[in-house]
Amino acid sequence: MTAKLALDPPAPPLIDADVARAFAEDLGSGDATADLLPADAQAHAALTSRESAVIAGIPWFDACFRKLDPDVRIDWKVADGERVAAGSVICELRGRARALVSAERSALNFLQLLSGTATITAAHVAAVAGTAVRVLDTRKTLPGLRLAQKYAVRCGGGHNHRIGLYDAILVKENHIIAAGGIDAAVAAARLRHPDLLLEVEVENLDELRQAIAAGVDRIMLDNFTPDLMREAVALAAGRVPLEVSGNVDLDSIGELARTGVDFISVGALTKHVRAVDLSLRLRLD
Repeated sequence: MTAKLALDPPAPPLIDADVARAFAEDLGSGDATADLLPADAQAHAALTSRESAVIAGIPWFDACFRKLDPDVRIDWKVADGERVAAGSVICELRGRARALVSAERSALNFLQLLSGTATITAAHVAAVAGTAVRVLDTRKTLPGLRLAQKYAVRCGGGHNHRIGLYDAILVKENHIIAAGGIDAAVAAARLRHPDLLLEVEVENLDELRQAIAAGVDRIMLDNFTPDLMREAVALAAGRVPLEVSGNVDLDSIGELARTGVDFISVGALTKHVRAVDLSLRLRLD
């Protein structure tokens, strides 16, 4: 297993809020099936990965079980950000049987989803190996799970773009039109939010020249061809970092990275997620 650098997860109250929403959906007024089990029955369980994957989401998984059984024992064999092989037992649990079966689906939903995000991120990061490119996520996340998915991106070796509309400025085509041009849009942004990162999206080399002259912090090249990207890199000449966005996938990201750009943002990391195949098998003590 190869460890990856994973930054801190969201604060516990935010994770608890995610779990509360998941339980409201799944448990509602109570688990009618789990009521069939003896109230004092104890059980143990093993969680196995049926495929190679990068694990992410342990804090959410743990919070699900501890919400229903504060005394549950969870023994992890891996940490978030580590890759596991198919067939690996990645954790073992012991606690009240009712709690284990009631929390199972919500816990797995979090772990499978976030591990899927981490795993596809790791694949994109591997595809740009040997370049200086940083792979970024986007705001194309599942509603209510943005911080969780962005954490999973970090577990996969990627980097976060802005969290939302409040912590950085990205001036796009409609903003430019409404403001009356790139210069006007940049001036207004600097006046109102001087401390925020200011990025401008451009669609051609002329707009790139305008954005460079306006002194922005980063420029997004929207749907540029690889040849145009190389021209943009030469034109920018290191004066401002360049980000590539649009129509990026595993087949194209390596070629795009070799154009010399600094960042590549990939909406598919958090938007087109395939859950990792995990299995939790329980046995009564």
